[in-house]
Amino acid sequence: MKQKDARNLSLVMDFYELTMSHGYFCDNRENSSKRVVFDVFYRRNPDEGGYAIFAGLQQVIEYIENLQFDIEDIAYLREQGIFEEEFLQYLQEFQFHGDIYAFPEGTIMYPNEPIVTIVAPLIDAQLIETALLLQINHQSLIATKTSRIVYAAQGRSISDFGARRAHNADAAVYGARAAYIGGADSTATVLAGKAFDIPVSGTMAHSWVMYYEDEYTAFKKYAQRYPKACTLLVDTYDVLKSGVINAIKVAKEVLEPQGQRLKGIRIDSGDLSYLSKKARIMLDKEGLTDCKIIASNSLDEITISSLIHQGAKIDFFGVGERLITARSEPVFGAVYKLAAVEEETTFSPRIKVSENVEKVTNPGFKRVYRVYNEDGRSIADLIAKYDENVSLENPFRYVDPTTPWRQRFFEGCTIKELQVPIFKNGKLIYKEPSLDDIRAYVQSQLQNEVWSEEQRFENPHKHYLDFTPDYYDMKMEMLYKLQK
Repeated sequence: MKQKDARNLSLVMDFYELTMSHGYFCDNRENSSKRVVFDVFYRRNPDEGGYAIFAGLQQVIEYIENLQFDIEDIAYLREQGIFEEEFLQYLQEFQFHGDIYAFPEGTIMYPNEPIVTIVAPLIDAQLIETALLLQINHQSLIATKTSRIVYAAQGRSISDFGARRAHNADAAVYGARAAYIGGADSTATVLAGKAFDIPVSGTMAHSWVMYYEDEYTAFKKYAQRYPKACTLLVDTYDVLKSGVINAIKVAKEVLEPQGQRLKGIRIDSGDLSYLSKKARIMLDKEGLTDCKIIASNSLDEITISSLIHQGAKIDFFGVGERLITARSEPVFGAVYKLAAVEEETTFSPRIKVSENVEKVTNPGFKRVYRVYNEDGRSIADLIAKYDENVSLENPFRYVDPTTPWRQRFFEGCTIKELQVPIFKNGKLIYKEPSLDDIRAYVQSQLQNEVWSEEQRFENPHKHYLDFTPDYYDMKMEMLYKLQK
């Protein structure tokens, strides 16, 4: 689904992007092509988890490709009364001319490493900040939340049921996309299914049952209409004394004479563990051992883990509000910080210093690598200067910034550079993978590269972010100079 197909999103930016860009334009008319480096990174994983999932890159690409200010945009900006006409003319002719490097979408990521790097003329880099962050923050949050829910389900199917609780239509549609990346098997949001070719799923609401004169008639009507895909909502009146009994009756009287089977029942209220166990017994007694039990009603990874621990007989979870809003921690804190400024033939590093140690940035134009052990498990990420030669053919010394005095080496390891070129001089050079490929990439990493200790909910193992000695020395030298 292309954003530009429906509307112009070029003014999706904070006003300060424009005021700063106007200031830069006025101060640097003769040197407007001077480039800077900005990094997108985040400082901690949501829900105190061990990892996050990078999502939203496709929408970032769409935004960059369609970024232009139309006549109405320029007219609105002129009305603000603070922008020079020459600057407005510049915006009217604006096209992004920079380079963008990023992790492939679906990459498992960790705090404080550059997941996206922009190398571009100053104004180009400044104008895109808000749009980049909102796409990455939202979808990375939902993908990560969904991954936790999928992990809790232990192989049971997960479907996104969250549209009606999403913050708006975009949040529902792009949230469904992110949920699919994170491991959900389907969505109930039809527009998301159409836009992104995500499998759609759904049964019925309580209103269907309530409309007809009795529960049995409602079930019968539905089964007659959808004999090959009949799942019945059994908690409108009484799950065990009415709903399951009538579902079984319809299975025997309506579906089986047609050679069809009751696909499932859904429980949307009550004690899901107790009711699923009793329902399972009732279904199995009537030979409906293949009938799936679906559960919904304010589920999340903690509730699902508890249900499974209790021995609940649930095959499929429909997860709504707590997935689509990431209710337990609804903000993904990715930020956009200046890292370097072009000076003649090189990039001069810049650093943000704060009283809060965690807010001190990693300066400079840099590369980030993932380090793997002999079994292909990721043991650390490594930041190096952009022009630094990093090879692990021999033991490689690195610095753990939390214990810099220790002599540490990578031995018998392999590395992979994480960022790949997306845009070069404003032109897209990246071959976008399919959504199914992104989803498969996530699952492959979680199964084969990411330690199970990083995926647990309680006190997950911390993934290390290390520095090359040259990079560490450069950062420390900058900090020492600033203290003088």
